[in-house]
Amino acid sequence: MELFEKSLSTKHIFSGAVFSVRRDEIELPDGRRGVRDIVETGGAVAVLPVDEDGNTILVRQYRYAQGRELLEAAAGKLEKGEPPIACAGRELKEETGLTAGRLVSLGVLRPSPAILTEVVHLYLALDLREGESRPDEGEFLSAEKYSLRRVHEMILRGEIDDAKTIALYYKAADYLDGRI
Repeated sequence: MELFEKSLSTKHIFSGAVFSVRRDEIELPDGRRGVRDIVETGGAVAVLPVDEDGNTILVRQYRYAQGRELLEAAAGKLEKGEPPIACAGRELKEETGLTAGRLVSLGVLRPSPAILTEVVHLYLALDLREGESRPDEGEFLSAEKYSLRRVHEMILRGEIDDAKTIALYYKAADYLDGRI
């Protein structure tokens, strides 16, 4: 059996500043019909800076949907037509004040592929230069320095539970250890 679902019709339900929602009527692989509600986004990036001493800068910010502060990798949404690597450099500078001499692509993360079109492009930032952060208007955050070892411990204890940050940390650790 082929595992393809064919779109029969699309109805746009909602359009907001960050995402839109559509409802698709589909044909399932066995010929029956079904419905898929899809949240569409323009995509995003997440970037983990690592200095020559094995330290990183994470960003603490209040996430309204979660009702609490989270500690995360610097991240942000792609602007229309913006290359992911350019967005990674921009977000790194805006949120941490750092500029990377080298941005290494570590692939992508699909946070919730059953309902989201979002693809998060993951980057490791190396050869860092310090500067001043410039958060977007209405964006309130603090940049905090941690050793990679401490980040690993915080992930294992559940103190860091943001999916993109966890995936990015483990990919970066493998890259830095020469495993990828």
